[in-house]
Amino acid sequence: MPPASPATEAPGPPAPAPPARPWYVSAGLALAAVALLLGLAWGMARLRSPYPFYGTAYPAGTLAAPFRGVAVQGGQARPFAFTPGQGGQATALFFGFTHCASICPLSLSYLNKARAGLPPELRSRLQIVLVSVDPARDTPARLNEYVRYFGTGAGVRIPEPALGRVARAYGVAYEKAELQGAAYQINHTTATYLIDARGRLRVLWDYTQLPQVARVQADLQHVLETP
Repeated sequence: MPPASPATEAPGPPAPAPPARPWYVSAGLALAAVALLLGLAWGMARLRSPYPFYGTAYPAGTLAAPFRGVAVQGGQARPFAFTPGQGGQATALFFGFTHCASICPLSLSYLNKARAGLPPELRSRLQIVLVSVDPARDTPARLNEYVRYFGTGAGVRIPEPALGRVARAYGVAYEKAELQGAAYQINHTTATYLIDARGRLRVLWDYTQLPQVARVQADLQHVLETP
């Protein structure tokens, strides 16, 4: 005779679902999370620089890289050696090319406007330097004419492979983009690097920030006054 099966209890009614969280509680938690993230971002920015830069501040003591190329000086193409901070000069450094349709001319235009708004004694201590990422087409003479169309500054041609090393030192990427026919464009990083009179990288602006000329000018003035 088989053993009797143990008695089993019939399943009870399902447990009631926990009450739904009110929408305003969820919204409050989301806002608190956003506020926390913004606070952390603000705190990290202030750790990098107590001054509230409009651009992105570099960690204190970040040194800029020197480089060599050729630029028009005194009406002639001559060797150009960039030593960050040399002569007590601050530098707004930009990588671009003269066949650029919009970003490069706009960047140079805004940088010159920001410099023009500085007090004269500070204006004379800021130079604008354009390094070409298209050395195949940008001669020193063409660069000089291009830069001076927007104001004052230096246009520097650095041949490959030295150009690649300099670009990597500043975190700049660039590549040729073929177009129909023989023409081409250069896709490149669109940042401008502000180097102070002690040769340190202080601030980076993306070109989308440059139209805010007054805010760029404030960054420039602070760096020039606190080298």
